[in-house]
Amino acid sequence: MNGHPLIALPKGRLFEASLGLLSKAGITTDTREESSRRLIFSDDQERYEFVSLKPVDIPVYVESGAVDIGVVGTDILRELESDVYEPLDLKIGVCRLVVAAPAGAALDFSKHLKVATKYPRTADRHFHARNAHVHIVRLEGSVEIAPLLGLADAIVDLVETGRTLKENNMVIVEDVARISSKIIVNRTAMKIKGQEISELIKAIDRVVYAND
Repeated sequence: MNGHPLIALPKGRLFEASLGLLSKAGITTDTREESSRRLIFSDDQERYEFVSLKPVDIPVYVESGAVDIGVVGTDILRELESDVYEPLDLKIGVCRLVVAAPAGAALDFSKHLKVATKYPRTADRHFHARNAHVHIVRLEGSVEIAPLLGLADAIVDLVETGRTLKENNMVIVEDVARISSKIIVNRTAMKIKGQEISELIKAIDRVVYAND
Protein backbone atom coordinates (compact mmCIF):
# COMPACT_ATOMS: atom_id res chain seq x y z
CA MET A 1 0.00 0.00 0.00
CA ASN A 2 1.27 3.45 -0.88
CA GLY A 3 -0.57 5.76 1.51
CA HIS A 4 -3.56 6.46 -0.71
CA PRO A 5 -7.03 5.88 0.82
CA LEU A 6 -7.83 2.18 1.06
CA ILE A 7 -11.45 1.36 0.21
CA ALA A 8 -13.25 -1.87 1.11
CA LEU A 9 -15.85 -3.06 -1.39
CA PRO A 10 -18.41 -5.73 -0.44
CA LYS A 11 -18.08 -9.17 -1.94
CA GLY A 12 -21.19 -10.53 -3.60
CA ARG A 13 -24.01 -8.78 -5.43
CA LEU A 14 -23.02 -5.25 -4.37
CA PHE A 15 -19.46 -5.51 -5.67
CA GLU A 16 -20.36 -4.73 -9.29
CA ALA A 17 -22.85 -2.05 -8.25
CA SER A 18 -20.15 -0.33 -6.18
CA LEU A 19 -17.66 -0.47 -9.04
CA GLY A 20 -20.34 0.93 -11.35
CA LEU A 21 -20.85 3.98 -9.16
CA LEU A 22 -17.11 4.52 -8.91
CA SER A 23 -16.76 4.27 -12.69
CA LYS A 24 -19.50 6.86 -13.25
CA ALA A 25 -17.64 9.10 -10.81
CA GLY A 26 -14.48 8.81 -12.94
CA ILE A 27 -12.74 6.20 -10.80
CA THR A 28 -12.09 3.18 -13.01
CA THR A 29 -10.22 -0.06 -12.40
CA ASP A 30 -8.69 -2.76 -14.55
CA THR A 31 -11.14 -5.69 -14.62
CA ARG A 32 -8.21 -8.07 -14.90
CA GLU A 33 -7.00 -6.91 -11.51
CA GLU A 34 -10.46 -7.24 -9.97
CA SER A 35 -10.74 -10.86 -11.10
CA SER A 36 -7.17 -11.80 -10.26
CA ARG A 37 -5.96 -13.26 -6.98
CA ARG A 38 -4.48 -9.92 -5.92
CA LEU A 39 -5.92 -8.95 -2.56
CA ILE A 40 -5.43 -5.21 -3.11
CA PHE A 41 -5.75 -3.38 -6.44
CA SER A 42 -5.64 0.27 -7.52
CA ASP A 43 -7.75 2.47 -9.74
CA ASP A 44 -6.34 3.32 -13.17
CA GLN A 45 -5.01 6.67 -12.01
CA GLU A 46 -3.57 5.19 -8.79
CA ARG A 47 -5.42 7.60 -6.53
CA TYR A 48 -7.11 4.91 -4.44
CA GLU A 49 -6.59 1.30 -3.45
CA PHE A 50 -9.31 -1.31 -3.10
CA VAL A 51 -9.85 -4.54 -1.23
CA SER A 52 -12.87 -6.86 -1.46
CA LEU A 53 -14.19 -8.10 1.89
CA LYS A 54 -17.23 -9.88 3.30
CA PRO A 55 -19.86 -7.20 4.00
CA VAL A 56 -20.12 -8.08 7.69
CA ASP A 57 -16.37 -7.52 8.14
CA ILE A 58 -16.18 -4.09 6.49
CA PRO A 59 -17.31 -1.97 9.48
CA VAL A 60 -14.81 -3.80 11.68
CA TYR A 61 -11.94 -3.00 9.32
CA VAL A 62 -13.02 0.62 8.91
CA GLU A 63 -13.65 1.30 12.59
CA SER A 64 -10.26 -0.18 13.52
CA GLY A 65 -8.45 1.93 10.91
CA ALA A 66 -7.14 -1.04 8.95
CA VAL A 67 -9.25 0.31 6.06
CA ASP A 68 -10.04 3.98 5.50
CA ILE A 69 -13.36 3.77 3.64
CA GLY A 70 -15.98 1.09 3.08
CA VAL A 71 -19.25 0.38 1.32
CA VAL A 72 -21.71 -1.47 3.55
CA GLY A 73 -25.42 -1.91 4.18
CA THR A 74 -27.18 -0.14 7.02
CA ASP A 75 -28.44 -3.53 8.24
CA ILE A 76 -24.87 -4.43 9.21
CA LEU A 77 -24.04 -0.95 10.51
CA ARG A 78 -27.02 -0.91 12.87
CA GLU A 79 -26.42 -4.46 14.03
CA LEU A 80 -22.75 -3.82 14.84
CA GLU A 81 -23.41 -0.26 16.11
CA SER A 82 -20.21 0.81 14.37
CA ASP A 83 -18.46 4.04 15.38
CA VAL A 84 -17.71 5.45 11.92
CA TYR A 85 -18.65 8.43 9.78
CA GLU A 86 -21.57 7.81 7.41
CA PRO A 87 -21.28 10.69 4.93
CA LEU A 88 -23.22 9.31 1.96
CA ASP A 89 -26.16 7.02 1.17
CA LEU A 90 -25.43 5.33 -2.16
CA LYS A 91 -29.01 4.28 -2.99
CA ILE A 92 -27.89 0.75 -3.88
CA GLY A 93 -28.76 -2.49 -2.13
CA VAL A 94 -32.11 -0.98 -1.18
CA CYS A 95 -34.43 -3.39 0.65
CA ARG A 96 -36.39 -3.72 3.89
CA LEU A 97 -35.72 -5.38 7.22
CA VAL A 98 -39.05 -6.85 8.32
CA VAL A 99 -40.81 -9.07 10.81
CA ALA A 100 -42.40 -12.00 8.98
CA ALA A 101 -44.40 -15.03 10.05
CA PRO A 102 -46.28 -17.98 8.53
CA ALA A 103 -49.44 -16.89 6.74
CA GLY A 104 -52.43 -17.05 9.05
CA ALA A 105 -50.36 -17.13 12.24
CA ALA A 106 -51.86 -15.21 15.15
CA LEU A 107 -48.91 -13.50 16.80
CA ASP A 108 -49.24 -12.14 20.34
CA PHE A 109 -45.99 -10.34 21.15
CA SER A 110 -46.95 -10.12 24.83
CA LYS A 111 -46.48 -13.89 25.20
CA HIS A 112 -42.71 -14.33 24.78
CA LEU A 113 -42.68 -15.43 21.17
CA LYS A 114 -39.50 -16.82 19.63
CA VAL A 115 -38.02 -14.77 16.77
CA ALA A 116 -35.21 -16.11 14.56
CA THR A 117 -32.82 -13.67 12.91
CA LYS A 118 -29.30 -12.86 11.77
CA TYR A 119 -29.75 -9.46 13.43
CA PRO A 120 -30.25 -10.14 17.16
CA ARG A 121 -29.30 -6.65 18.40
CA THR A 122 -31.47 -4.89 15.85
CA ALA A 123 -34.40 -7.21 16.51
CA ASP A 124 -34.04 -6.80 20.28
CA ARG A 125 -34.08 -3.00 19.98
CA HIS A 126 -37.13 -3.11 17.71
CA PHE A 127 -39.21 -5.30 20.02
CA HIS A 128 -38.02 -3.55 23.16
CA ALA A 129 -39.18 -0.20 21.71
CA ARG A 130 -42.71 -1.57 21.30
CA ASN A 131 -42.70 -3.37 24.67
CA ALA A 132 -42.94 -6.74 22.98
CA HIS A 133 -41.75 -9.83 24.84
CA VAL A 134 -39.71 -12.09 22.58
CA HIS A 135 -36.88 -14.59 22.78
CA ILE A 136 -34.32 -13.94 20.05
CA VAL A 137 -32.88 -17.01 18.32
CA ARG A 138 -29.69 -16.11 16.47
CA LEU A 139 -29.11 -17.93 13.18
CA GLU A 140 -26.45 -17.53 10.51
CA GLY A 141 -28.10 -19.34 7.61
CA SER A 142 -31.54 -19.06 6.03
CA VAL A 143 -34.00 -18.03 8.71
CA GLU A 144 -37.21 -18.65 6.72
CA ILE A 145 -37.19 -22.31 7.64
CA ALA A 146 -37.13 -21.67 11.40
CA PRO A 147 -40.93 -21.28 11.80
CA LEU A 148 -41.54 -24.26 9.52
CA LEU A 149 -39.45 -26.49 11.79
CA GLY A 150 -40.88 -25.10 15.02
CA LEU A 151 -37.71 -23.28 16.08
CA ALA A 152 -39.37 -19.86 16.03
CA ASP A 153 -42.75 -18.19 15.73
CA ALA A 154 -41.52 -15.39 13.48
CA ILE A 155 -38.38 -14.05 11.83
CA VAL A 156 -36.62 -10.73 11.28
CA ASP A 157 -34.92 -10.70 7.92
CA LEU A 158 -34.15 -8.71 4.77
CA VAL A 159 -36.76 -8.60 2.02
CA GLU A 160 -36.17 -7.28 -1.47
CA THR A 161 -38.89 -8.76 -3.67
CA GLY A 162 -40.74 -10.94 -1.13
CA ARG A 163 -40.40 -14.00 -3.36
CA THR A 164 -38.61 -16.15 -0.76
CA LEU A 165 -41.25 -15.39 1.85
CA LYS A 166 -44.05 -16.25 -0.57
CA GLU A 167 -42.39 -19.52 -1.54
CA ASN A 168 -42.30 -20.47 2.16
CA ASN A 169 -45.91 -19.37 2.80
CA MET A 170 -44.85 -16.43 4.95
CA VAL A 171 -46.11 -12.86 5.08
CA ILE A 172 -44.71 -9.56 6.31
CA VAL A 173 -46.08 -8.55 9.71
CA GLU A 174 -44.35 -5.19 10.10
CA ASP A 175 -41.35 -3.19 8.92
CA VAL A 176 -38.26 -2.78 11.09
CA ALA A 177 -36.13 -0.49 8.89
CA ARG A 178 -35.35 0.63 5.35
CA ILE A 179 -31.95 -0.68 4.30
CA SER A 180 -29.48 0.73 1.78
CA SER A 181 -25.72 0.83 1.29
CA LYS A 182 -23.60 3.70 2.56
CA ILE A 183 -20.07 4.96 2.36
CA ILE A 184 -18.47 4.78 5.78
CA VAL A 185 -15.18 6.43 6.80
CA ASN A 186 -12.75 5.85 9.64
CA ARG A 187 -12.74 8.89 11.94
CA THR A 188 -8.96 9.26 12.06
CA ALA A 189 -8.60 8.75 8.29
CA MET A 190 -11.10 11.56 7.73
CA LYS A 191 -8.64 13.91 9.44
CA ILE A 192 -5.39 12.56 7.99
CA LYS A 193 -6.59 11.92 4.42
CA GLY A 194 -9.48 14.36 4.50
CA GLN A 195 -8.89 16.05 1.16
CA GLU A 196 -8.65 12.84 -0.86
CA ILE A 197 -11.63 11.31 0.92
CA SER A 198 -13.73 14.45 0.52
CA GLU A 199 -12.98 14.56 -3.21
CA LEU A 200 -14.08 10.93 -3.53
CA ILE A 201 -17.32 11.53 -1.63
CA LYS A 202 -18.15 14.64 -3.69
CA ALA A 203 -17.52 12.80 -6.96
CA ILE A 204 -19.82 9.92 -5.98
CA ASP A 205 -22.41 12.29 -4.54
CA ARG A 206 -22.71 14.05 -7.91
CA VAL A 207 -23.44 10.70 -9.55
CA VAL A 208 -25.89 9.35 -6.97
CA TYR A 209 -27.88 12.56 -6.59
CA ALA A 210 -27.54 13.91 -10.12
CA ASN A 211 -31.32 13.94 -10.67
CA ASP A 212 -32.37 15.15 -7.22
